[in-house]
Amino acid sequence: MSSHPRTTATPTPRTATLPPLSFNAWLRFDVAQRMLPPGPGDLLDIGCGQAALGIRLAAHHAYRYIGVEPDADSYQIAAARLAAADVPGEIRNGDLKVLEPATRFDVVTAFEVLEHIEDDKAALDEWVQRARPGGTLLISTPAHQHRYGVQDELVGHFRRYDPPAMEELLKASGLKNIDVRLYGMPAGYALEAARNAIGRRRIAAVKNESLPERSQSSGRFMQPSSPLAGMVTRVGTAPFRQIQRAFPHTGPTLVARATIPT
Repeated sequence: MSSHPRTTATPTPRTATLPPLSFNAWLRFDVAQRMLPPGPGDLLDIGCGQAALGIRLAAHHAYRYIGVEPDADSYQIAAARLAAADVPGEIRNGDLKVLEPATRFDVVTAFEVLEHIEDDKAALDEWVQRARPGGTLLISTPAHQHRYGVQDELVGHFRRYDPPAMEELLKASGLKNIDVRLYGMPAGYALEAARNAIGRRRIAAVKNESLPERSQSSGRFMQPSSPLAGMVTRVGTAPFRQIQRAFPHTGPTLVARATIPT
């Protein structure tokens, strides 16, 4: 049993209080919010970064939000954002070890995290253990190993995931009802090209950093920090969020959902 009681549904906070999303995060949110089961309940967000996406999902689906983030700078921003959004929950600085071992959650999310971990199967098994039987795992990763590029190297990715490989990985961890969707057609391809162009200019500066060091700072890369920036990305992505819905099998990134066996 979870040490956190189930919550009752609460009104969605005013949009103005919610954290701004990057261009690509708006595309991801459009997919993830349609795959996430409705609350109430508890949502654990692993490697939450600055927590913009997780807080918005928790707000829109009436979840109590628990984020864990090892990077101290990102954690500080995430904690301030959670307080401003008036979403119930907390954010802790660290990895899963900062939680009580017996604590379980209705939903476990990890957005753009798995590709940073060398032993992805062991990480996935650990995440599954944090979900209640019958609960949901929702994750996102870069898609298509053949698209691995300088931007992946820059931010500490070990790999990208072809959809069949992701499905097999989830099955190997005992998960059921697997649903893998690609997204980002067509805007995601342009965003990836831009990030690779920026990466080519920056990669020399991080050549002496390890992949874990690059991973730790990746959550701070190209993140909007003001409501105005968030408004620009929201308005700018609006048509592309609609377009990508027509192409659930095309795009440079993916979201996967699976059910924890009962």
